[in-house]
Amino acid sequence: MYYTVGKTARRLGVAASTLRYYDKEGLLPFVERSSGGIRMFKESDFEWLSIIECLKKAGMPIKEIRKFIDWCLEGDSTIEQRLQLIQEQKRRVEEQIVQMQETLGVLEYKEWYYEKAKEAGTCRVHENLKKEEIPEKLRNERDKAKGVQYIEEQ
Repeated sequence: MYYTVGKTARRLGVAASTLRYYDKEGLLPFVERSSGGIRMFKESDFEWLSIIECLKKAGMPIKEIRKFIDWCLEGDSTIEQRLQLIQEQKRRVEEQIVQMQETLGVLEYKEWYYEKAKEAGTCRVHENLKKEEIPEKLRNERDKAKGVQYIEEQ
């Protein structure tokens, strides 16, 4: 069974223009075309498309995704290169997750801050606040929000 660009896009939850762009950038060399040049996606293409979407969401540049696809098509001789590319992108995503967790922590502190200010009707409620009055899990976030950095003792 073959799928049109539109049906494939709906199934993946992306815009049809995204698939056309991927094709234009050389990411879809595996996709067959009809005699009229229409892209014809088959069931086995969805695994390719899913990994392309995953790598794109992971922040991998199109150029590197194209390199990955090319290596896949070259076969087993490129397993090491593919593994290294995936490991490097995984490392980048893990760093982003850590950064986002830190950002989330500061936002949670600021949410608490403004909830307390709203209850009191003023932000001044925080002027004489003792550290013990701040929820324990938000104390470090308060320090980060204020630009206080601690060097971990080793």
